[in-house]
Amino acid sequence: MSTTTEMLAEHPFLSGLTAHQLDVLAPLCGRSMFHAGNRIFHQGDPAEQFWLITDGRVYLDSHVPGCDDFVLETLKAGSVLGWSWLFPPHRWHFGAVAVTTTRTLTFDGPLVLALCRRDPGLGYELATRFLQVMGARLQSARSRLEDCQRSAERHPDL
Repeated sequence: MSTTTEMLAEHPFLSGLTAHQLDVLAPLCGRSMFHAGNRIFHQGDPAEQFWLITDGRVYLDSHVPGCDDFVLETLKAGSVLGWSWLFPPHRWHFGAVAVTTTRTLTFDGPLVLALCRRDPGLGYELATRFLQVMGARLQSARSRLEDCQRSAERHPDL
């Protein structure tokens, strides 16, 4: 069985962090499992953690008028889930539900923020990575919503 530090080093989101950076993150890491169909969080709820997906799939969804919970993106092993814990007001911008049994490495956001304040180099590395994820997620959401709008315009009776 791999140690926590080895599991962190193998996850694509943390690829390239130094051994020291992985060592200081490891004590803040737990493990979680979500069964298929379990909602991980609801849009608008308090955001206090993030997950590195090691196995399984998760839908990111959003409340869109007329679409119930609209699936914006499907995350799989190697993805990071959750960035809303990073910035006030610390509320989830999207929702998330496990599509299949999903295993994760779990981090407490406030503890990671405190660590980043003490270790600005690590803070910079994590902030840069999360900003890249945020940009990609927002582009994906915009694209999916545009597709939905085009579909609604072609089929106004649906």
